[in-house]
Amino acid sequence: DEEEDYMSDLFIKQDVRPGLPMVRRMKEAIQKEEKQKEANEKNRQKSIKEEEKERRDLVLNSALGNENKGFALLQKMGYKSGQALGKSGEGIVEPIPLNIKTGLSGLGHEELKKRKAEEKLENYRQKLHMKKQANEQAADQFRIRFKNKQEERKMEGDLRKSQRACQQLDTQKDIGVPKETWYWLEPEEEDKKDEEDKEDECASSDLSVSEKLHILTAYLREEHFYCIWCGTTYEDSEDLSSNCPGDSAADHD
Repeated sequence: DEEEDYMSDLFIKQDVRPGLPMVRRMKEAIQKEEKQKEANEKNRQKSIKEEEKERRDLVLNSALGNENKGFALLQKMGYKSGQALGKSGEGIVEPIPLNIKTGLSGLGHEELKKRKAEEKLENYRQKLHMKKQANEQAADQFRIRFKNKQEERKMEGDLRKSQRACQQLDTQKDIGVPKETWYWLEPEEEDKKDEEDKEDECASSDLSVSEKLHILTAYLREEHFYCIWCGTTYEDSEDLSSNCPGDSAADHD
């Protein structure tokens, strides 16, 4: 062999940039791997199922020939390929398609799966419905509690207003001691601005707020002819009964 001339044009034209040999080797390795995959795919033996499917598709896609006895009988009766069945040609043109079962499940399995899926969907819908009902009930209970809380706070405010009025009217009549301890407000309570956060000073009493309010308003009407709902002091019981609508907030509403 002749010794390579490093000053020749062939050598000078070669690309000798750094890193190119590595890139070239990587490309060659990738190409070799792809060729190997193609060769393996060609040499791979087909499975029995794949071969059966190919044979079946080949037969189904092929038209019936004269060697088929059924097709031969149709031809004897005047049938031509591509013609619709029936005496007047009102029947089908294409054969009824085959529904080939490839799985190992028994008869009725698909129907069972369908029924289970429908039951699962129905159970899911029922859960959603029950959850919706539970949310609606929770919302209704919250509204009821909120309304009751508002009414309770309003009633407590009316009671304190009645206690304040009772203390003032009793003092005007030189009554130094209330008929009941809870008829008057305690001195330190009068300076409180937030009446909604005030605790009930008569917690030891068995009477509820509504019962106390009813008793105290009745006392104010009988003793002082005063109605907290009207904010008016009447001359006497006759004037009170004639001009005051009633002894509760509902009557005045």
